[in-house]
Amino acid sequence: MSRWIAAVLSTGVALALWQTIVTVADLPRFILPGPILVAETWWSHRWIIAEHTLVTASEVVLGLLIGISLGIVTAIQLASSRAARVVVQPILVFTQALPVFALAPILTLWLGFGLWSKIAMAVLIIYFPVTSAFLDGLMRTPQGYLDLARTMQGHPMRILWHIRIPAALPSLASGVRLAAVYAPIGAIIGEWVGASRGLGYLMLLANGRAKTDLMFAAMLTLGVFSILLHLLVGYLTRNLGKTD
Repeated sequence: MSRWIAAVLSTGVALALWQTIVTVADLPRFILPGPILVAETWWSHRWIIAEHTLVTASEVVLGLLIGISLGIVTAIQLASSRAARVVVQPILVFTQALPVFALAPILTLWLGFGLWSKIAMAVLIIYFPVTSAFLDGLMRTPQGYLDLARTMQGHPMRILWHIRIPAALPSLASGVRLAAVYAPIGAIIGEWVGASRGLGYLMLLANGRAKTDLMFAAMLTLGVFSILLHLLVGYLTRNLGKTD
């Protein structure tokens, strides 16, 4: 409870400071709108913001589901095969040296301006963290567990499913929590490159028309959504992070 109180107090102080700066400096609304004006704009445009939020949320959730699933499957395959690790793992590391954001125009060209180019962007951003975190957990199974299983002549696949994967679940939980933070970034970047709906599109539209208050309203909505998503994913993965 104390953490929530501290969060509310710090948010209140930040908003008060923001409003004070805007009022004292007498800044034009197109330069920096105050939080009161942003709140009024959010309320007057709440249905439009809600419509665009639903689009972005769909892209993020689908991207999370696909990216996490691909990451889990890839990590298991890499953990099961030394040859796969030798061949595939360097490629995965190399892809992280590439500017993933630069792929957004190409994905839009390939997949169009609909949901799938944004989903693909989200998948690309979260795929490596999930794969890397889960693979690290799979490769760090306590040696005593493995020695005992081999002494009892356990089959490698049974060792994988009954020992290595359960022991790696806390690492998977960490990767999934990171994915929940990164996925909205991927979706928004995809919307900035080319879209007709979504919070990213709404931000660009508002900025182009000098409606900075609407841009801030959309941006803060994205921030609140990202925080709620992170809390939800953290709650759902909490049991994965527990060890007996």
